[in-house]
Amino acid sequence: MRQRPKLVLVGQFSALPWVFEAAERAGADLILVPRGDDDAERARKAAGVVELLPLDVDGDPDAALAALVERFGREPFDGIMAGNEKAVPFVARAARVLGLTGLTEEAADVVRDKRSMRRLLRAAGLAVPGFVAVGHPDDWADAAGLRFPVVVKPANGYSSLGVIRVDSAAELERAVRTTWALCHAHLGYDGGAADGEPADGWGVLVEEYLDGPEISAESLVHRGRVRVCAISYKGELSGPYFEETTLRAPAQLPADVLAAVEREVVGAHHAFGITEGTTHTELRLVSGTRPVLLEMGARIGGGGFMHHLVHVSSGIDLAAEAVRIHLGREPECWTREPVGTGHAAAYLVPVGGGGRIVRVHGLDEVREEPCVDHVAQTVGPGALLRPYPDWSGYPAIVLSQHASDAAAVEFRDHLSRTLRVEYEARS
Repeated sequence: MRQRPKLVLVGQFSALPWVFEAAERAGADLILVPRGDDDAERARKAAGVVELLPLDVDGDPDAALAALVERFGREPFDGIMAGNEKAVPFVARAARVLGLTGLTEEAADVVRDKRSMRRLLRAAGLAVPGFVAVGHPDDWADAAGLRFPVVVKPANGYSSLGVIRVDSAAELERAVRTTWALCHAHLGYDGGAADGEPADGWGVLVEEYLDGPEISAESLVHRGRVRVCAISYKGELSGPYFEETTLRAPAQLPADVLAAVEREVVGAHHAFGITEGTTHTELRLVSGTRPVLLEMGARIGGGGFMHHLVHVSSGIDLAAEAVRIHLGREPECWTREPVGTGHAAAYLVPVGGGGRIVRVHGLDEVREEPCVDHVAQTVGPGALLRPYPDWSGYPAIVLSQHASDAAAVEFRDHLSRTLRVEYEARS
């Protein structure tokens, strides 16, 4: 009997099931390199996992790679895939060393550095907001000549950590220093480089704020061919901290706007040199019509839950196709056209003021709703959630499907009234 292929999955949080379940549909076994904050027992029991391989990818990537190479030498595996944003460069390096399918290290560095993305987009003739790269917190005034409002963000951040809208030059210094302090706490920044941009993607980007709704595009890439699988609508995120609460797919946009989004996304893949894998791209629609790319991640968005929006709205089994690509296979949707089953929505329970969780009220009621496919509670009682811009995670995620976009909007409003996070009283 032919042995099932094995895929090393790096840093996928085991509380979020979509990629694990997809591996089983793709006929693959998983060797999970767990996140440092994951629960080992839960990770061991996740669907498709046949082995846990603890590696200190963040703290000692050289030793982690050496251990992975040694494991490959004892029993070769067939592919490797990143389960979160921070793992992308390590996975690209490992794929090169082991001769497996994946991003080049150059492309992995680009998608982990928003400054590089901006420069390559501009060089390719694609839309870019005005921006200034700040390599040291004392250099905040370098960005004071931009058109306000502006947005301050980490060069290599994720999930709106440290992202702050600034409406005037008088507020700029405080925002840059706040973002840098958050980067120091969570991304390992030091005080900054005195002679230009710091190494390893460190730094802060200040860019002109773009007015208009935010959308995301989920794509598959195989041997340089890009397929935009779904476009989701996030709504008007005006700041100051850009906390996402809802996504709906397919986005209800005119055909010419959707075509423009697809051209921009495909062009960005070529500009960044992304030839294999799956991507999550965030854009703004300036005046509701002109797409401008904000950032691209080379992994399944939302810790995997963007798979749900793609699968329901387009029929494409995004997570299973990602597994196939990283095993060196052609995606099935290259030769067989799937059909969507409805309108999908994701509701991210707002963090609010943050604190130590007592409970999330309303989850049991929501689980009984016939339109709900999945409720993922990412943290339990006693967990500490930090409010934006010091993002530390969502309390819970609700995934649903509907007969229309209007029904999805109505259900979102119902969830906003039903779900509430209770925190311990502050002394």
